[in-house]
Amino acid sequence: MYERILAPLDGSKVGEAALPYVEELVSKLAPEVKVEVTLLQVVPSLTHHIVAGGADFQAPYTPEELEKIKKKAVDYLDKAGEGLRSKGAKVKTKVAVGSAAEEIIKAADKINADLIAMSTHGYSGISRWAFGSITDRVLRGGDKPMLMVRALKGTA
Repeated sequence: MYERILAPLDGSKVGEAALPYVEELVSKLAPEVKVEVTLLQVVPSLTHHIVAGGADFQAPYTPEELEKIKKKAVDYLDKAGEGLRSKGAKVKTKVAVGSAAEEIIKAADKINADLIAMSTHGYSGISRWAFGSITDRVLRGGDKPMLMVRALKGTA
């Protein structure tokens, strides 16, 4: 049964497309089953671009900048979890730094997730090749069952 669900979010409405499905699943399982949902946001890079005097270069985030980014992510995840809490789920939040697909797979293994619920942008053809698909990489690289929700067109 789905007692531990991982829901990766990227901060966008497209990324949140799976949340209503997770909420519905939780409402059908609770209170008979105690469902724990871990909301995860991955900070994709430890560097940012700086433009100075016409030069463009990458600089590492300072520890203070990284803490601000993590705090903002935790605040976002706390807010995103309100609907899940109202349905009876225990909600945990986690912020990781690194490659999104790798961190999602690691987090799923760490919490021993019964399900990974995430959205997909629905790219195909050259767009999929150019942008890649984190959802696809998690599906192929991980070993957990997945609920994939295609975001509706026009969702931004």
